[in-house]
Amino acid sequence: MYDEIPDTGGPGTVILLNGTSSSGKSSIAAELLRILDGTWFHMPVDAFHAMRGGQDIADEDLQAEVDRTAKGFHRAVAGMARAGNNVVVDHPLSRRWRLLDLLDLLAPEKTLLVGVRCPLPELERRERERGDRQVGLAAMQYDAVHAHGLHDIDVDTSVLGPRECAGLVRQALRDLARPTAFETLRRELR
Repeated sequence: MYDEIPDTGGPGTVILLNGTSSSGKSSIAAELLRILDGTWFHMPVDAFHAMRGGQDIADEDLQAEVDRTAKGFHRAVAGMARAGNNVVVDHPLSRRWRLLDLLDLLAPEKTLLVGVRCPLPELERRERERGDRQVGLAAMQYDAVHAHGLHDIDVDTSVLGPRECAGLVRQALRDLARPTAFETLRRELR
């Protein structure tokens, strides 16, 4: 009885919020957790980076460290979803390999890809005001994050607040068209 691994059903749904640093992904995720039916987990990549302990990382080793963390994060998200959990993921697809890796790991028919957009001048203003972000990070990510072009839905956080964006995402999830963006991207890129 206690030795059997419980059957948790099929894979859970993944809402992947893709946008630059300071675009509003975390604020939208918080609203989604409030309004979505059922149980959802918010998995921000920043939380995984925050778990890192140890010594300071040398500049020449930083990118490899960030890449290892992102790769592990992808597998944690996929594991949660494969176990039947619904997950809101807060992660910039600022490097092409991140998208390719997630295309291999996530169930494409159960993944809603959300483009979280915001004009660069507003992102730069937010970075300065927040003070907890590397100034210039949004600009570095800006062209790469949406370079793959296709999302199931796009929201603009410069004109809509987190609650309005979350409402649009919830509706897109209910009306999810087939093939999903992930199904199309997997077919085209893999």
